[in-house]
Amino acid sequence: MTTTAASRSASASARTPAEVGAGTGPTGGRGRLVGVGLVVAGALSTQFGSAVAALLFPRAGALGIVTLRLVLSAVLLLAVCRPRLRGHARADWAVVCGFGLALGGMNTLFYQAIERIPLGPAVTLEVLGPLALSVIASRRLASLLWAALALVGVFLLGEGGFGQLNVAGVSFALGAGAMWAAYILMSARAGARFPRADGLALAMGVAAVVSLPIGVASAGSALFVPSTLALGLALAAMSSGLPYSLELFALRRLPASTFAVLMSLAPAVAALAGLLVLDQELAALQWLAIALVIAASIGAVRTGSGRRPRAARLGRTRRLTRRATRTARTERTKRGVVASGGDQESGRE
Repeated sequence: MTTTAASRSASASARTPAEVGAGTGPTGGRGRLVGVGLVVAGALSTQFGSAVAALLFPRAGALGIVTLRLVLSAVLLLAVCRPRLRGHARADWAVVCGFGLALGGMNTLFYQAIERIPLGPAVTLEVLGPLALSVIASRRLASLLWAALALVGVFLLGEGGFGQLNVAGVSFALGAGAMWAAYILMSARAGARFPRADGLALAMGVAAVVSLPIGVASAGSALFVPSTLALGLALAAMSSGLPYSLELFALRRLPASTFAVLMSLAPAVAALAGLLVLDQELAALQWLAIALVIAASIGAVRTGSGRRPRAARLGRTRRLTRRATRTARTERTKRGVVASGGDQESGRE
């Protein structure tokens, strides 16, 4: 799971911090191809990072490992971004705190989920949060159809038995999806109040501060074993540092809508990581369910992103109409002045 992008499949309604400057770079064929490669590399790093995290659970438990990831990710981001701490209003800090709680809750619930159910189904259920946000923001009939397709996918995912998947794990994954939707909304607000990725860095610091006592209480001294700390640093780089950088570079080469569509493939990448790293085999019906949720997510993104071009074309048409009207009035005024001048000359003669 990645925490940007928000943003991600629902970014048609709210851009993620990485989307600052989206579409400002080269968008030709080569630029787009490089952008696609960067997105795929970021997704692989994120989901394989999650698989590695699951391997570390025996060392410090899910709560301990997610604490390591958040704390070390915060250290990396704060060191790189070096956000300004002074000069912010209370409302700014309220947004940062809400952003941090959403970020920390999303990661904590997700790690609780993958401790109990396979990685692929966990990400598939988690994607329902941004998908629901995209459907609500779109307010179009087509979006409801995509939501129905996603529900069919979830039904098929449970055909193998949600009891087999573990009910608690399913609940944690759905909770992570809800926090993901909250993360997208808060990231948009933070992006409007803080420059660059400063809001994200500060929010990661808040998430780290909140999760640290929980992780220490859960894992105890196991959290401070040098080898575990080293692996936690590698996990923070794989799951946060590297994906954030790759997504930032990708969004300079790709339209935000294309980026969101590619990020919708996360459940498939997660299922592949679970298979290769954790030996988590899925039934054919579960693969079909993942494919349906991916299709629904892509459809919802494209439906949502299709609203803005039409609105832009309508606005452009209205502007052109107003401009033509003003031009016609000016021409009539000029003709009236000329005609009036001609009448006065005739009167003098």
